[in-house]
Amino acid sequence: MKGVHFGAGNIGRGFVGLLLHDAGYEIVFADVADALITALAAADSYQVHEVGQDPKVRTVENFRALNSSTQADAVIDEIATAQMVTTAVGPHILKFVAPLIAAGIAKRDAALAPLQVMACENAINATDVLEAAVRADGAAAAETIDANAIFANTAVDRIVPNQAPGQGLDVTVETFFEWVIDKTPFGDAVPEIGGATFVEDLGPYIERKLFTVNTGHAATAYLGFAAGLEKISEAMADPQVFAKVAAVLAETKSLLVSKHGFSEADQEAYVQKILARFSNEYLPDTVARVGRAPLRKLSRHERFIGPAAELAENGIKPVALLEAMSAALRFNDPEDAEAAELAVILAGNTSEAATEKITGLAEGHPLFGSVNELVKAAQAG
Repeated sequence: MKGVHFGAGNIGRGFVGLLLHDAGYEIVFADVADALITALAAADSYQVHEVGQDPKVRTVENFRALNSSTQADAVIDEIATAQMVTTAVGPHILKFVAPLIAAGIAKRDAALAPLQVMACENAINATDVLEAAVRADGAAAAETIDANAIFANTAVDRIVPNQAPGQGLDVTVETFFEWVIDKTPFGDAVPEIGGATFVEDLGPYIERKLFTVNTGHAATAYLGFAAGLEKISEAMADPQVFAKVAAVLAETKSLLVSKHGFSEADQEAYVQKILARFSNEYLPDTVARVGRAPLRKLSRHERFIGPAAELAENGIKPVALLEAMSAALRFNDPEDAEAAELAVILAGNTSEAATEKITGLAEGHPLFGSVNELVKAAQAG
């Protein structure tokens, strides 16, 4: 079996590539970073260092590497004969890899089983975005895509921190990971990938991850930043910060249990696992790195406003989530462009206009007044 994976960075090598390797796939890494591709092409193996509880060192072999910019034809040929294509490039890059995937599908022998395509991005329904871009490209007719490709959405979760200098191709990751895949597009041909979970309804799992992992991670960053702490693990070691983050996840837990039918016990176990992950002292993540892009994180359907708005619509005031949002509004890392833009919005608008611009909430929404008070306080300093 062969899988073509777009994105040879730390997540590509340390998460998706590792799982495909363990599932018996030969991996063809495709990336535009020439130095990285050159190093991978020259290497026989690399190591993945899993740190935390039950640490391990895993060796990945049986891979090749191609520059998807300068060796596009070769990448297309590999896709034409592969069983699977995956990505870990960032949602905004999917439109640039779509033409290669479309061309590979167009070149595919109809006798082969359909190509299984999965975008493994930190975004909701990223495979839908990729499929739309593949269909819009025009290299393959709609009927050819229908016959020769299967597109399945996924939800992925693994913390891959900034890597220490001098590691080369080796990657350090946390021991925990989750790869949840929508099984319905595959019919009876569900791929065998050890460690992946196939479900018939992906939506609840995507939202559980967003409102637990992403909400909790960002809350830890902003509350830790407000407390003057540098690392995520240091923030979680602070009893006050820990209690505030736990309170945030108690609020999102109540929403997820009532909305999606997760059992109280299962969701609580998931929350405790996530809190333990953030406390992993072997992961050198900083509050500045995790907190970057506060405007995106405070937007309407993201990790704070999304769950807080639904709670407010249900008549519940989200106290802990509002406190985390207050800290996010004060995040002022000078190296972060969005933090600078946030400061400009706060300084140049009324509280009502700033609230709408930052959060996308309309004045009539039941959460608007509470967030507007936070914005006023942030504007007052």
